[in-house]
Amino acid sequence: MANTFSLKVIACDRIFFDGRCTQVVLPLHDGEKAIQAHHENMVFAVEIGEIRITDENGKEITGITGTGFAQIINNRATVLVDTCEYPEEIDIRRAKEAKERAEEQLRQKQSIQEYHRSKASLARAMERLKAGRRDTPIGY
Repeated sequence: MANTFSLKVIACDRIFFDGRCTQVVLPLHDGEKAIQAHHENMVFAVEIGEIRITDENGKEITGITGTGFAQIINNRATVLVDTCEYPEEIDIRRAKEAKERAEEQLRQKQSIQEYHRSKASLARAMERLKAGRRDTPIGY
């Protein structure tokens, strides 16, 4: 049996994953971080992007996360994010509309706070579209 560790991925509206896994790859502001069993203790920020979990049976589970943070302590990882969804749950039409709205907002004059909110909305929509298209059958 491979080395495993306990992982819990919690979003505002649900628990996305709660179990043992051999690896989790999380999106960071400067790339990705892979966590495996017996990783050093740490806390770091999670960015909008794709989370990839390899469970204890070798099955890969992917999702799209919002922002949050991860904590690794004593061979247990906890990931707290504002959103986390499976690619098959993504409504491509809604994601396209959100992308267009965010792009339009970025073209408008706005405060720094509104600008950062619009950039985050655009990043979220683009990640959702990328993941949703991978999960969509050809010819859709």
